[in-house]
Amino acid sequence: MGFWDCEVNVEGAAKQFAHGDTFVAATPYGEGHINDTYEAYYQRADGSKYRYILQRINTEAFQDPDGLMANIVGVTEFLREIIRKRGGDTERETMTVVHPEAGGNYYRDENDACWRAYIFVEETISYQQIQKDSDFYNCGVSFGNFQRLLAEYPSETLTEPIKNFHNTEDRFRLFKEAVAADKFGRAASVKDEIDFAMAREKDASLIVSQLRDGTLPLRVTHNDTKLNNILIDAASGSGICVIDLDTIMPGAACYDFGDSIRFGASTAAEDEKDLSKVSMSLHLFEVFTEGYMSVAKEFLTEAEIASLSIGARLMTFECGIRFLTDYLNGDTYFKTHYEGHNVDRCHTQFKLVEDMEKKQAEMDAIVRKYA
Repeated sequence: MGFWDCEVNVEGAAKQFAHGDTFVAATPYGEGHINDTYEAYYQRADGSKYRYILQRINTEAFQDPDGLMANIVGVTEFLREIIRKRGGDTERETMTVVHPEAGGNYYRDENDACWRAYIFVEETISYQQIQKDSDFYNCGVSFGNFQRLLAEYPSETLTEPIKNFHNTEDRFRLFKEAVAADKFGRAASVKDEIDFAMAREKDASLIVSQLRDGTLPLRVTHNDTKLNNILIDAASGSGICVIDLDTIMPGAACYDFGDSIRFGASTAAEDEKDLSKVSMSLHLFEVFTEGYMSVAKEFLTEAEIASLSIGARLMTFECGIRFLTDYLNGDTYFKTHYEGHNVDRCHTQFKLVEDMEKKQAEMDAIVRKYA
C-alpha cells in the first residue's frame, strides 16, 4: 500500500501536539505534492486560538524520518539562536518545530505514519510564480541570507535525506545505465537528446570534483530554492522565512543558486513544446544575482563565486538528464500527464543549457559585478 493509500488519522495526530490545549479542527493546506499537509487549529483555556502546520511525512520519499527531522531541528535551532542574538523574531524568521507531547522530533501513529508540526507563521504570503522583478530579487536575498546564516553550521553532520541528490556524476551514471538497458525500447526515439547529454559528460564532474578536493567548501544547501519556498511578510513585502527544509543536506553553494536560476530565469514553462520560447533571461539572472550577492558576498570564497554561473548550467543539465533517464526507464519517478511528457521537459532543460553556454561570459560578468 502506497503513501497516499494509507488510512489517515489526522485528528489523532493533531492531538499529540496540543500540549494541554484543545484541538479544534484540521483542514488540508497548500499545494505541496510530497507530504500530506494540514492547518490544525487549537484553543487555549482563555479561548484564544492559534494554528500549526501539521504534516504527514512521505516516508516513501524520505525513508529516514529520524535523520530528516534531526537535520531540520538542528538547522532551525541554530538559526533561532543567531536570530535571537540579532534581536529578530525567532518565530517568524525561521521555522519552529513543535515537538509532540511524548517527546522526540515527530510522532509515529498506530498506522506507522510519521507526523510533525510547525508553528504557523502568520501574516505572510507565498507566490507560486514570479510576478515582478522584486519577487525574484527577494528570492535571491532570502536564499543568500539563508546560506549566510548557516555558513558556520557543521554541514558534515547533516544526513542526506535523498542519497546523491546533486551528485551529477552519479546522475550521469544512472543515465548511461538507462541508455544501455533501454528497457522500454525508447532510446532510438531520443537519439539526439542522448547525444546532447553524452557530449557533455565531462560537465558532470565540474562541481563534485571541486567538492572532493576541497576547492569548494561543503555548505548547508536547501536544494529546492523556488520562490514558493519563501514566506513573504504581508506588510513589508520582504522575504522573512525560508520553508520546506526536507532536502537540506551538505552540498555546494552554487547548487542553490543554480536551481533558482534554472527555475526562475527561464522564459518558458518547464514542459513548453515550442522551444523558440525557451531561453535564459539575462535580465532575470541579474535581478536574482544582485539580490543573492547583496548578502552572500560576505561569506562566499573566490572559488564559490566563480562556480555560481557554472552551477546554473549544471543544475539545468542535471535536471534534463533526470527527465531523460526517467523517460528511458518508463516514466516511474516524475508524474507525467501525457506520453512523452518527460521528453518535452528534457527539451526545455537542454535548450536552457545550450543558451547558458552561449551566455556564459555574460553570466560570469554579472556575478563579478555584484561580487
